[in-house]
Amino acid sequence: MSKKNIAILTVILAILIDQISKIYVKTHFHLGEEVVVFSDWFKIHFTENNGMAWGFEFGGKAGKLFLTLFRVVAVSGIIYWLWQTIKRKAHTAVVVAIALILAGAVGNIIDSVFYGVIFDSSYNNVATLFSDKPYGELFYGKVVDMLYFPMYEGESFTFFNAIFNGADSWITIGVILLFLFNKQAFPKEEKTA
Repeated sequence: MSKKNIAILTVILAILIDQISKIYVKTHFHLGEEVVVFSDWFKIHFTENNGMAWGFEFGGKAGKLFLTLFRVVAVSGIIYWLWQTIKRKAHTAVVVAIALILAGAVGNIIDSVFYGVIFDSSYNNVATLFSDKPYGELFYGKVVDMLYFPMYEGESFTFFNAIFNGADSWITIGVILLFLFNKQAFPKEEKTA
Protein backbone atom coordinates (compact mmCIF):
# COMPACT_ATOMS: atom_id res chain seq x y z
CA MET A 1 0.00 0.00 0.00
CA SER A 2 1.32 3.44 -0.85
CA LYS A 3 2.16 5.93 1.89
CA LYS A 4 -0.54 8.24 0.54
CA ASN A 5 -3.15 5.48 0.93
CA ILE A 6 -1.84 4.62 4.40
CA ALA A 7 -2.22 8.28 5.40
CA ILE A 8 -5.76 8.52 3.98
CA LEU A 9 -6.83 5.26 5.63
CA THR A 10 -5.31 6.31 8.97
CA VAL A 11 -7.09 9.68 8.91
CA ILE A 12 -10.46 8.20 7.92
CA LEU A 13 -10.37 5.34 10.46
CA ALA A 14 -9.17 7.58 13.30
CA ILE A 15 -11.87 10.20 12.63
CA LEU A 16 -14.57 7.52 12.39
CA ILE A 17 -13.53 5.88 15.68
CA ASP A 18 -13.41 9.29 17.37
CA GLN A 19 -16.77 10.49 16.08
CA ILE A 20 -18.63 7.20 16.56
CA SER A 21 -17.46 7.01 20.19
CA LYS A 22 -18.37 10.65 20.85
CA ILE A 23 -21.81 10.35 19.25
CA TYR A 24 -22.49 7.11 21.14
CA VAL A 25 -21.55 8.62 24.50
CA LYS A 26 -23.46 11.85 23.80
CA THR A 27 -26.63 9.97 22.77
CA HIS A 28 -26.49 7.30 25.51
CA PHE A 29 -25.07 9.05 28.60
CA HIS A 30 -26.26 11.89 30.79
CA LEU A 31 -23.67 14.62 31.31
CA GLY A 32 -21.50 13.50 34.23
CA GLU A 33 -22.54 9.83 33.96
CA GLU A 34 -19.74 7.36 34.53
CA VAL A 35 -19.26 3.66 33.76
CA VAL A 36 -16.37 1.59 35.13
CA VAL A 37 -14.64 -0.34 32.35
CA PHE A 38 -11.71 -1.96 34.19
CA SER A 39 -11.56 -1.88 37.97
CA ASP A 40 -11.32 1.75 39.07
CA TRP A 41 -8.47 2.81 36.77
CA PHE A 42 -10.41 3.03 33.45
CA LYS A 43 -13.78 4.71 33.26
CA ILE A 44 -16.04 6.21 30.64
CA HIS A 45 -17.04 9.56 32.16
CA PHE A 46 -19.09 11.88 29.94
CA THR A 47 -18.12 15.52 30.09
CA GLU A 48 -18.04 18.43 27.64
CA ASN A 49 -15.81 21.45 27.29
CA ASN A 50 -15.48 24.44 25.02
CA GLY A 51 -12.50 22.98 23.26
CA MET A 52 -9.34 23.71 25.19
CA ALA A 53 -7.32 21.35 27.34
CA TRP A 54 -8.82 20.68 30.78
CA GLY A 55 -11.85 22.80 29.88
CA PHE A 56 -9.86 26.05 29.98
CA GLU A 57 -11.75 28.99 28.45
CA PHE A 58 -10.70 32.43 27.35
CA GLY A 59 -12.41 35.38 25.72
CA GLY A 60 -16.00 34.09 25.74
CA LYS A 61 -17.64 33.65 22.34
CA ALA A 62 -14.91 35.58 20.54
CA GLY A 63 -12.24 33.38 22.14
CA LYS A 64 -14.13 30.22 21.15
CA LEU A 65 -14.46 31.43 17.55
CA PHE A 66 -10.78 32.40 17.42
CA LEU A 67 -9.75 28.97 18.76
CA THR A 68 -11.88 27.15 16.20
CA LEU A 69 -10.63 29.27 13.30
CA PHE A 70 -7.04 28.85 14.50
CA ARG A 71 -7.54 25.08 14.47
CA VAL A 72 -8.85 25.20 10.90
CA VAL A 73 -5.74 27.12 9.81
CA ALA A 74 -3.51 24.70 11.77
CA VAL A 75 -5.15 21.74 10.02
CA SER A 76 -4.25 23.32 6.68
CA GLY A 77 -0.64 23.45 7.83
CA ILE A 78 -0.75 19.82 9.01
CA ILE A 79 -2.17 18.71 5.64
CA TYR A 80 0.70 20.50 3.88
CA TRP A 81 3.23 18.90 6.29
CA LEU A 82 1.74 15.45 5.64
CA TRP A 83 1.82 15.99 1.88
CA GLN A 84 5.49 17.08 1.99
CA THR A 85 6.36 14.12 4.22
CA ILE A 86 4.78 11.68 1.75
CA LYS A 87 6.55 13.41 -1.16
CA ARG A 88 9.97 13.00 0.45
CA LYS A 89 9.21 9.31 1.08
CA ALA A 90 9.62 9.52 4.83
CA HIS A 91 9.37 6.45 7.07
CA THR A 92 5.84 5.00 7.25
CA ALA A 93 5.71 5.59 11.03
CA VAL A 94 6.24 9.33 10.42
CA VAL A 95 3.42 9.39 7.85
CA VAL A 96 1.12 7.59 10.31
CA ALA A 97 2.15 9.97 13.12
CA ILE A 98 1.27 13.08 11.13
CA ALA A 99 -1.94 11.45 9.87
CA LEU A 100 -2.96 10.73 13.49
CA ILE A 101 -2.25 14.33 14.51
CA LEU A 102 -4.34 15.52 11.55
CA ALA A 103 -7.20 13.15 12.42
CA GLY A 104 -7.16 14.29 16.05
CA ALA A 105 -7.28 17.94 15.09
CA VAL A 106 -10.12 17.34 12.62
CA GLY A 107 -12.04 15.25 15.16
CA ASN A 108 -12.11 18.06 17.70
CA ILE A 109 -12.89 20.64 15.00
CA ILE A 110 -15.97 18.63 14.02
CA ASP A 111 -17.24 18.88 17.60
CA SER A 112 -16.49 22.61 17.84
CA VAL A 113 -18.01 23.51 14.49
CA PHE A 114 -21.04 21.22 14.20
CA TYR A 115 -22.13 19.74 17.54
CA GLY A 116 -23.85 22.95 18.64
CA VAL A 117 -26.25 22.75 15.67
CA ILE A 118 -26.85 18.98 15.48
CA PHE A 119 -27.38 18.05 19.17
CA ASP A 120 -29.67 19.33 21.86
CA SER A 121 -28.34 19.95 25.37
CA SER A 122 -26.88 17.13 27.48
CA TYR A 123 -27.89 18.79 30.74
CA ASN A 124 -30.33 16.60 32.69
CA ASN A 125 -31.02 14.39 29.65
CA VAL A 126 -29.45 12.24 26.97
CA ALA A 127 -28.76 14.36 23.88
CA THR A 128 -30.60 13.82 20.61
CA LEU A 129 -28.69 13.75 17.33
CA PHE A 130 -30.18 16.06 14.66
CA SER A 131 -32.39 17.75 17.24
CA ASP A 132 -35.04 20.31 16.34
CA LYS A 133 -33.76 22.38 19.29
CA PRO A 134 -29.95 22.47 19.09
CA TYR A 135 -28.03 23.82 22.07
CA GLY A 136 -25.77 26.24 20.20
CA GLU A 137 -24.65 27.77 16.95
CA LEU A 138 -22.30 26.84 14.12
CA PHE A 139 -18.66 27.16 15.38
CA TYR A 140 -19.78 27.14 19.04
CA GLY A 141 -20.16 23.42 19.77
CA LYS A 142 -18.71 21.70 22.81
CA VAL A 143 -16.08 18.97 22.59
CA VAL A 144 -17.15 15.60 24.00
CA ASP A 145 -14.68 13.91 26.37
CA MET A 146 -15.10 10.51 27.97
CA LEU A 147 -11.85 8.59 28.54
CA TYR A 148 -10.83 8.73 32.18
CA PHE A 149 -7.88 6.89 33.74
CA PRO A 150 -7.69 7.86 37.44
CA MET A 151 -4.71 5.68 38.37
CA TYR A 152 -4.87 6.77 42.01
CA GLU A 153 -7.76 8.42 43.82
CA GLY A 154 -7.15 9.63 47.36
CA GLU A 155 -9.28 11.83 49.60
CA SER A 156 -7.84 15.07 48.25
CA PHE A 157 -5.74 13.96 45.28
CA THR A 158 -6.32 12.09 42.02
CA PHE A 159 -3.36 11.08 39.90
CA PHE A 160 -4.13 11.65 36.23
CA ASN A 161 -7.53 13.28 36.47
CA ALA A 162 -7.70 14.43 32.83
CA ILE A 163 -10.74 13.33 30.85
CA PHE A 164 -10.11 13.21 27.11
CA ASN A 165 -11.37 11.67 23.84
CA GLY A 166 -10.17 9.65 20.87
CA ALA A 167 -9.04 12.76 18.98
CA ASP A 168 -6.82 13.79 21.89
CA SER A 169 -5.42 10.25 21.99
CA TRP A 170 -4.56 10.33 18.27
CA ILE A 171 -2.67 13.59 18.71
CA THR A 172 -0.76 12.18 21.71
CA ILE A 173 0.10 8.93 19.90
CA GLY A 174 1.20 10.92 16.84
CA VAL A 175 3.51 13.15 18.89
CA ILE A 176 5.01 10.10 20.66
CA LEU A 177 5.68 8.47 17.27
CA LEU A 178 7.38 11.67 16.06
CA PHE A 179 9.66 11.59 19.10
CA LEU A 180 10.46 7.93 18.55
CA PHE A 181 11.17 8.46 14.85
CA ASN A 182 12.55 12.00 15.13
CA LYS A 183 15.54 11.38 12.85
CA GLN A 184 13.20 10.24 10.09
CA ALA A 185 10.63 12.93 10.86
CA PHE A 186 13.10 15.82 10.98
CA PRO A 187 16.10 14.82 8.87
CA LYS A 188 19.08 17.16 8.95
CA GLU A 189 19.99 18.60 5.61
CA GLU A 190 23.54 17.85 4.58
CA LYS A 191 25.65 20.92 4.01
CA THR A 192 27.28 21.28 0.64
CA ALA A 193 30.80 22.68 0.49
